[in-house]
Amino acid sequence: MLEKLAGSKLDDPFPQYGLAMEYKRLDRVDEAGAAFSTLLERHATYIPAYLMYGNLLEAKAEPAAALEIYGRGIVVAEQAGDEHAASELQAAQDALT
Repeated sequence: MLEKLAGSKLDDPFPQYGLAMEYKRLDRVDEAGAAFSTLLERHATYIPAYLMYGNLLEAKAEPAAALEIYGRGIVVAEQAGDEHAASELQAAQDALT
C-alpha cells in the first residue's frame, strides 16, 4: 500500500518518507536507502529524511556517506530556520568524527 501511495503522490514527500521508514523498520536496507535517496532528490527540503537516512547509512557501515547526508541536512535545516533539527544533525555528525 505504501509503495502504491508513494508512487502516486510524487508531489508529497510524506508517503515516500513513510515508505523509506517502513523499509528501514523491516531491515530492507537497500530499498530503504533507495527510497530515502529518491525522496531527497524530489524533496531536498524535507528535513526529517536527513537524520533517518544518515542513521541508515551509519548502520550500513558507510560513515562517509552518512557524514555527507548529515552535512546536507544541517544546511537545509539552517536555511529553514529549524535550529532543533540542525542541532540533532550536528550531534549525529559530531558522533561520527
